[in-house]
Amino acid sequence: MSKNNGKNEIYENQFPQPAKKKTISEMIYDPSNGTIFGRTSKSWGQLFVFYMIFYIVLTILFTICMQVMLSTVDNHKPKWQLDQSLIGTNPGLGFRPLSEQTERGSVIRFNVKKPAESDYWIELIDDFLKDYNHTEGRQMKHCDFKQTHNPNDVCVVNIESFGPCSSANSYGYKTAEPCIFLKLNKIFGWMPEVYESPINEMPSNLVNVINNTAAEERQQIWVSCNGHLGKDKENFQNIAYYPSQGFPIYYYPYLNQPGYLSPIVAVQIKSPPIGSMLDVECRAWANNIIYSGSFRDRMGSVTFQVLID
Repeated sequence: MSKNNGKNEIYENQFPQPAKKKTISEMIYDPSNGTIFGRTSKSWGQLFVFYMIFYIVLTILFTICMQVMLSTVDNHKPKWQLDQSLIGTNPGLGFRPLSEQTERGSVIRFNVKKPAESDYWIELIDDFLKDYNHTEGRQMKHCDFKQTHNPNDVCVVNIESFGPCSSANSYGYKTAEPCIFLKLNKIFGWMPEVYESPINEMPSNLVNVINNTAAEERQQIWVSCNGHLGKDKENFQNIAYYPSQGFPIYYYPYLNQPGYLSPIVAVQIKSPPIGSMLDVECRAWANNIIYSGSFRDRMGSVTFQVLID
């Protein structure tokens, strides 16, 4: 008998043998082991039960967390307001029309001899004023400075008071005297602290307007527009504001009233230069509106450019 008799079998059992190659059909269902994709029916059942319980528990935990969070949220007012909120207490000043084409930036450019160019800006203004033109079903009132104002009142923004800055007049874009519409961003609960008399920093034309305004009508956030650069200021001798040179205080505070619309000031630039760009800066004036003319951190004002070819 050989001395190595039986040892080869021991050595073969000590080393792993290569797995038997399976066909695709055997990988899907192996009749010898009764497995489907490598698992028995019992194994698949246990896996299904585990994940079913796991996702049920996960859904319950998510629902509890959402209910707890939503219980702290008021549907009518933000939890964090004014100084405690991210937007703070300094409303930004915006303008319209503003092109949706980002490459245009803040430049309003058109040629009155090319109707399609002026029509482009007219359509943008029409779209902006759509909510102001259709106020059916809203609980609104016509407010003025002599009325007692309830904070929850929703005052009408009368677009018929915009004078020549009307749709019938093509907002001045057909006559090379374009109208720009200014509005302040809404901040819940913010109440302006108005200037009832001029201050030193105000431009002379605004000082004259305030001095010539009746005392009860000085309850406004004043607005002034001028050339942003020195070369542009000489072109602002003939500019008009509608319906007044400010946002009346009776539109504030904004309390998420149903149907609320922000007040608007229409600014018409009359006799603008033709063929050269006019750089405009408009500023809102109130004691609690911080102003910064910095290019990187502009506050309380807005700039735009007008170029009429």
